[in-house]
Amino acid sequence: MGANTSAKKTNEQLLWFEEITLKDLPKVGGKNASLGEMIRHLTSKGIKVPEGFAITTKAFAEFVDNSALEGKINAALEGLDPDNPSDVAERGKKVRKMFLESPFPPELQREIEYGYWELGRKLNIPNPSVAIRSSATSEDLEGASFAGQHETMLNVRGETAVLKAIKQCFASLFTDRAIAYRVHKGFGQIGNLLSVGVQRMVRSDLACSGVMFTLDTESGFDNVVYITGSWGLGEMIVQGAVNPDQFYVFKPSIGKFEDPIIEKKLGSKQQKLVYAEKGPGMMDVEVSEADRQRFVLSDEEIVKLAEWACIIEDHYKKHMDIEWAKDGITGEMYIVQARPETVHAVKTQNVLETYVLEDKGEVLTRGEAVGSKIGKGLVKVLESAYEISEFRKGEVLVTDKTDPDWEPIMRIASAIVTDRGGRTCHAAIVSRELGIPCIIGTGTGSRVLKTGQEVTIDTSEGQGLVYAGLLKFRIDRTNLASLPTTKTKIMMNVSVPEHVFTQGQIPCDGVGLARLEFIIMAHIGIHPLALIEFEKLKKKAETDPDIAKMVDKIEELTHGYDNKEDFFVEKLAWGVGKIAATFHPRDVIVRLSDFKTNEYASLLGGTLYEPTEENPMIGWRGASRYYAGHFKEAFKLECVALKRVRDKKGLTNVKVMVPFCRTPEEGKKVIHTMAEFGLTQGENGLEVFMMAEIPSNVVLAEEFADVFDGFSIGSNDLTQLMLGLDRDSELVSHLYDERNPAVKRMIASVIERVKKKGKKIGICGQAPSDFPDFAEFLVECGIDSMSLNSDSVIKTRLLVAEKEKALGH
Repeated sequence: MGANTSAKKTNEQLLWFEEITLKDLPKVGGKNASLGEMIRHLTSKGIKVPEGFAITTKAFAEFVDNSALEGKINAALEGLDPDNPSDVAERGKKVRKMFLESPFPPELQREIEYGYWELGRKLNIPNPSVAIRSSATSEDLEGASFAGQHETMLNVRGETAVLKAIKQCFASLFTDRAIAYRVHKGFGQIGNLLSVGVQRMVRSDLACSGVMFTLDTESGFDNVVYITGSWGLGEMIVQGAVNPDQFYVFKPSIGKFEDPIIEKKLGSKQQKLVYAEKGPGMMDVEVSEADRQRFVLSDEEIVKLAEWACIIEDHYKKHMDIEWAKDGITGEMYIVQARPETVHAVKTQNVLETYVLEDKGEVLTRGEAVGSKIGKGLVKVLESAYEISEFRKGEVLVTDKTDPDWEPIMRIASAIVTDRGGRTCHAAIVSRELGIPCIIGTGTGSRVLKTGQEVTIDTSEGQGLVYAGLLKFRIDRTNLASLPTTKTKIMMNVSVPEHVFTQGQIPCDGVGLARLEFIIMAHIGIHPLALIEFEKLKKKAETDPDIAKMVDKIEELTHGYDNKEDFFVEKLAWGVGKIAATFHPRDVIVRLSDFKTNEYASLLGGTLYEPTEENPMIGWRGASRYYAGHFKEAFKLECVALKRVRDKKGLTNVKVMVPFCRTPEEGKKVIHTMAEFGLTQGENGLEVFMMAEIPSNVVLAEEFADVFDGFSIGSNDLTQLMLGLDRDSELVSHLYDERNPAVKRMIASVIERVKKKGKKIGICGQAPSDFPDFAEFLVECGIDSMSLNSDSVIKTRLLVAEKEKALGH
């Protein structure tokens, strides 16, 4: 403004962030109050928040009074039908026009101009670029996120532009979606006041930004910080225009262990929002292929953000939804918003609802699951929010992406499917709050699915699947408060990490079986020796076209890893780490890889290293591979990954289990080999268990007990080897039965003999999950634990409790 800027701040219309705390929420709204709270109380703890000021709710009220808007608004909204999008749109447009055409009171205009000038002076930047954000007194409260309800304008420069943007924020109190949202949430229309924040822009257009939560957004699991990020300004993530990078960090290990990251997932990040080339405003640009293929954050930055998230959560004493940004000029990280998480904050914790799909159908498309429910209905494909009047209650909304304009129909949809978006985008946030199933990032959903088509939307298994037809499903409800405790530990079998946060909500005593080969197959897909010998393969590729194709595919899958062995180790460590973090501090027993030769051969590059066996089921598998000359280096990678999980991530609840160990001498060889690679029995509390699945394991139970710390009965293999049949052969499958007297005698014998040696013994086979009478038999034998499929845990606990009661345990 120059020399004539002599207006004196009155503290009535303008407050600087450093003057504000949460107690000032009535004056400055939820967003601004939180920014001030962090600047006042968390700056000393290292958290950086960009400078700025708030235009107060009193200033907003003066603006409304100055143009006598209250009576006009009441008249415009009288008789509103919030479920009629056309009615809401017509009235909302009329109200917003009133705001945009009304002048600022002279004194308020001077205050705003002064504040903007003073901010520039503090920053030593004339006409600084600022973000103008709405901050309503009813938003960012527990149970009401108002996600994207009110306006935000980015890269605003100059007094005239700032004044115009503030007026647009005032008007956004009455956007169509905000009007309808307040009605549905029970808030009044006129009683809500709006504040506006004017905040220095962080130059994340030259770097990256994102959103993080202090819990897992789908399951509510709260021992992790969940971080998303993409290139450029963060609006792209909120709008669902990009599929961002995703990171999980294990809270209890932050600041205590070297590597608390338990998952990293690369997003496609095809677009980014940056400053317009000429003047203020924004524009979308394509992200280079090189940037799409790399993470937006380093590991150090991921951990730093997670530390900040924990500090903020600890200060607010509740789970938080936080926006972050990195300045591409200075390299500094900033927190630009923090608000209470709104979905899990209002959920009851005593009732577990499990959706179970009872039919199967053709999978039409798939994407990322939001929530863990099932919905069904007729498809309605819409290209834009202008078509929402065509939508009918109970239909499945299918579109490219959503923004707040879609909310009137999102409320009446049975499910939502989008082409784009990550788990912190608008569609994900709103569908969680509404409690409806949503699948995001399908890529092709709006083209594959057709209006009027009958579909079922399934997010119950951790992945988002759209099935053809209206399939039957049920909802199982369990009162967790009334579950009995049992002397017999009831544990869970876990396959892949994708479902584990949801599975972890089921009350159990830990994981009795986590299979490494499942993680290798799903997350790595490459034979370990092909990674170890990758440079040799590259040379062979020069003269062999088939190997050249294989090398190209390995390069594609391991992009970003110069050392291909690191790819195997890191992916495996993330998979095991995510499972172990979910159940921490309860035991997680991880079985070392138990691929048969034909299964290893199916991995990329596997045919180069695997022999052909007539009967792989009883061939070169399990323990016999780990110390064998040319496979020993591959086994090393498993040991290095597990050591990283225990030592660098702090997850010492991980125990190791050796499968298919034929003799006690072989067991000693395996334990010696593990120690060679740094995984030493007894060190840092490491226990090593073995599978009891071969008749020799039973006959020599006492000798094996001198080698291992505990046992887990593998009833599947024990049954086939006792009965001398191939369980995969249809010709003899009718004879396969774990309840055969010979099998049961072997099981009873090994339980008795192992317990006499003072060692632990459980079971992780299929039988107790499938047959209640078999579970009762195991209780009678005095087994220490049963590890079951996730859908059998609760019913088996109830059964075991009854049996123990009957036996007087």
